[in-house]
Amino acid sequence: MVGTLFLARLPPVSVWVPNMSPEAFVEILRDAMFTIILLVSAIILPGLLVGLVVAVFQAATSINEQTMSFLPRLIVTLLALAFLGSWMVQKLMDFTFELINSIPSVIG
Repeated sequence: MVGTLFLARLPPVSVWVPNMSPEAFVEILRDAMFTIILLVSAIILPGLLVGLVVAVFQAATSINEQTMSFLPRLIVTLLALAFLGSWMVQKLMDFTFELINSIPSVIG
């Protein structure tokens, strides 16, 4: 009963939700996708390059050891996370702060 009385006093939802232009939405989505691609490529590309070098080495020497292709990629990926982790967090924080700071211009 109390919850029903509280909900009856609330203004309509259209008063709460401001309009957002499609252009602003597309720009935010584009920036988010660029940030995601940048962060993921910082992790994936070093492992990809090491995997390519190991694959060429295995093809040249006819060694077909599975751990020889997996272990270097794992080590390089972990090293990339260790060295680029602070940069990645900084990029993510910059994007978040930029997103929060753009709220008034996007809404209004």
